[in-house]
Amino acid sequence: MIRVLLVDDQPLIRSGFRALLDNEHDIEVVAEAADGAAGVALAREHVPDIALVDIQMPVADGIEATRRIAADPALAGVHVVILTNYGLDEYVFDALRAGAAGFLVKDIEPEDFLHAVRVAARGDALLSPSITRKLIDRYVSRPPHPGPGLGELTNREREAVALVAQGLSTEEIAGRMVISPLTAKTHVNRAMTKLHARDRAQLVVFAYESGLVTPSGSGE
Repeated sequence: MIRVLLVDDQPLIRSGFRALLDNEHDIEVVAEAADGAAGVALAREHVPDIALVDIQMPVADGIEATRRIAADPALAGVHVVILTNYGLDEYVFDALRAGAAGFLVKDIEPEDFLHAVRVAARGDALLSPSITRKLIDRYVSRPPHPGPGLGELTNREREAVALVAQGLSTEEIAGRMVISPLTAKTHVNRAMTKLHARDRAQLVVFAYESGLVTPSGSGE
């Protein structure tokens, strides 16, 4: 059962998402909050699998709520998915850096929304190809900033991170690298550990910031 926390200051939005989620046999809404601070408190109380968090809220916004959840070791298994009306803006990017697993626009189709919740629950980055392209565009005018973490990765781990940044699934990464899905997942997980990345979304941010993946889409 996928346990979901809804955090949004608009009751109509929360009720709409709850109606969709409660109709699924494998998803359960465990709590709702109308601001970020209350959302963090409920996350600590219920420890859900997914926290759907609005980007702009009173008391504490979605970025601050994400940062608090990501910083709490007891909530390491909580995947934060940001809800936004605007697509990829500066707030969403900041939320990804704070530890969000991805984001959804609120006008998403119901079936896509449900699929996204299940994808996030598996621990995959919730970044569509169109969003990945927008992330790339953000770095076209930025020089890369290789950090010390890049040198910690083996060549195979670098390759796996670069493929994650291209939006590939574990199975697709395995196919590209000609290895088993389990081995591919191991490479990704080891890279996450070395880079102190909470999830795959943070690997995507690291890949572009470090220059491991270039705006043209090619690796090193």
